[in-house]
Amino acid sequence: MEFVLIQPGEFDMGSPEYETSRYNDEGPVHHVTISEAFYLGKYEVTQKQWHEIMGDNPSYFKGDDLPVENVSWDDVHEFIKKLNEKEGTNKYRLPSEAEWEYAARAGTTTRYSFGDDDSKLGEYAWYSENSGCNTHLVGKKKANPWGLYDVHGNVWEWVQDEWHDTYNGAPNDGRAWDDGAGFYRVNRGGGCFYYAGCCRSALRNDDGPGGHSCPIGFRLLQEM
Repeated sequence: MEFVLIQPGEFDMGSPEYETSRYNDEGPVHHVTISEAFYLGKYEVTQKQWHEIMGDNPSYFKGDDLPVENVSWDDVHEFIKKLNEKEGTNKYRLPSEAEWEYAARAGTTTRYSFGDDDSKLGEYAWYSENSGCNTHLVGKKKANPWGLYDVHGNVWEWVQDEWHDTYNGAPNDGRAWDDGAGFYRVNRGGGCFYYAGCCRSALRNDDGPGGHSCPIGFRLLQEM
């Protein structure tokens, strides 16, 4: 796996009320401080990488260098447990929702990490207009400004947080919002079946932790 160093910083999480295609669960916008650097996967975890750790491949669309999908939040945590055991560490985990959005935005405040224009999305993402409703090899579109690929489209990506339907009360220090108040878990980034507005940096989605859906995958965070 390849990782990109994400430096500490601050950003405004969520979307303003005037943003095109916005949903109410993307607000209110709140300021978040990421105080510690971390490494985030340059690409979504692939089927080859999943198979090496888990010995199987649950993906609907098959291919070594396609992102693994059809994996539940619970499955991902089993993968992380086994990977940490294999490498004798405890540094691998899912990013928090705040860490994910901070890295996906890469210092931008626009709808996407490249700007506001839907017509440019195809340069950065596999989505409903260009994917043929299939996942595609990781890393074949343009990266965001911090060198992360497929943060828009291809597969949704699990994060650690429980689902809350607004950001009222959300942490402002970048940690996962994991307070035991909810059942569903968050995934981010949009997928190959979804229209442009569902691939925005602020867009949020949820599913049960045991749910298997195509296309939901993930990328890993490695702590310093």
